Amino acid sequence: MAKDNSAALAEEINPAKIRQLQTRIDANSDIIEGIINKLVSSYCKQLDEYILYIRNILADVDNPPTDIELDDMALNIPVSLYFTGEGQESLGVKEDIAKAIKMELYNETYDKASGTIADRTAVAELATQNEFLAHIAYQRAYKKIKLRMEAGNEILQSVKKVISRRMQGYELSRIDPERIGGA
Repeated sequence: MAKDNSAALAEEINPAKIRQLQTRIDANSDIIEGIINKLVSSYCKQLDEYILYIRNILADVDNPPTDIELDDMALNIPVSLYFTGEGQESLGVKEDIAKAIKMELYNETYDKASGTIADRTAVAELATQNEFLAHIAYQRAYKKIKLRMEAGNEILQSVKKVISRRMQGYELSRIDPERIGGA
């Protein structure tokens, strides 16, 4: 018959220790997130600024985007995506280098360590924590840039659909002004 361990587990939980760990995790995460955000902003600045410009246009619900603004969006989003994609690839190279540095130090440390495989692995992992975190920062930054580029592409597709719908509306109003509320 299985023993009920729920009471034993509840007695072992140390809320103060958990809060202390949470504080440590939050502090370390803030450092890594700061590094990631700096990397992302350096490669996405142009795209981010343009998307904010679009958001401001869309926020003015009393004045929908003009045809000129839509044309501007249809031309400028791909340009921003082009440069962001170039930056993403540069960041990918840096991620590869960060991984290579991490593995080089890991392997050197592992080879110099003594003991069992588990002992050597533990020593190598401990010695490469900073390199591991640097590699993670580059990986996450790459993913964030990829997500922004995908969102930029979605916005571009939406702009194209709006332009197409407006063109169809203009064409219909030219053919049959009564259907579109014309004179």
